[in-house]
Amino acid sequence: MKCLITGAGGFIGGRLAQRLIEMGHEIVTFQRGEYPHLNDLGGTHYRGSLDHFDQLMAAFSDVDAVFHVAALAAISGPKEDFERTNVIGTQNVIDACRKNGIERLIFTSSPSVVFSGGDQNGIDESEPYPDHFLADYPRTKALAEGAVLSANDEQLKTIALRPHLVWGPGDRHLFPRIIDRARNNKLKLVRRPGMKIDACYIDNAIDAHICALEKLDSNPACRGKAYFISNGEPIAPEDLIQQFLECEGLPLIRPTLPPAVARFAGWLIESLYKTPFFNGEPPVTRFVVRQQSTSHWFDLSAAKRDLDWVPKVSTEEGMKHLRSSLRESESVST
Repeated sequence: MKCLITGAGGFIGGRLAQRLIEMGHEIVTFQRGEYPHLNDLGGTHYRGSLDHFDQLMAAFSDVDAVFHVAALAAISGPKEDFERTNVIGTQNVIDACRKNGIERLIFTSSPSVVFSGGDQNGIDESEPYPDHFLADYPRTKALAEGAVLSANDEQLKTIALRPHLVWGPGDRHLFPRIIDRARNNKLKLVRRPGMKIDACYIDNAIDAHICALEKLDSNPACRGKAYFISNGEPIAPEDLIQQFLECEGLPLIRPTLPPAVARFAGWLIESLYKTPFFNGEPPVTRFVVRQQSTSHWFDLSAAKRDLDWVPKVSTEEGMKHLRSSLRESESVST
């Protein structure tokens, strides 16, 4: 099968491209930047912007399935940038699929599309989109997800996956950011007893994408639906972070920040960065603080039932893979 991946220069998209090649599929990729490592995989690679329809059309010719992974996932920025990439870009992907007769579209979404600021304790896919979003990223991802699911019909079969906090070897965002803040004494953890999160190891996320591709053809029940994807191992946030820190030999950081203080700090810093006196991305926002001070774990039974997917790699095993990868990187660099 010939599969197109948008955002193959990123963590999930890159690993997905690699897995598809290993399975014997032909790949085409579409991303904004130049990623030399993609050339080593083989396939055909295009550069362009999602909001330029003509650039997309050049990549979509003779494709059997599309994995739309690309998104603007920053914690802040101009509203127009999020809408251009996440909303207009996704609609362009849908339109390009239709114009090229592509029958399968798998959309990489996020659990944040149903985050309203409160705890997500074992929620399932019946959780509605909130009336109000705390940031433009989840708002525009929700609009994009809704467009993809609404586009499902006999000609174009669609599905959305919501992997949560994807981590593992090759992660250039979550793990490195935590380690960098810890080394610079800037990592502060919210103290709230009973809070749990369920993060997703990269291989489990990729498995879900492959299952979605296969089940779009064989199981009509999954079409036009969204699915939560994670490890199925809810734990205290500080326990997961401690395991990350141990991978780099860093000391334990205990949660000490009261939720109310954290939320006030998020509001204040976000407000200051909207003034002319501050530039760049704020270190924290209201959305980020709410995410860090609430539970996020999910009922995975729908994905297991409809996609025949299970998280095969446990957090413990994933940490072993991560430590091994870090040691290999250190030996290469020295």
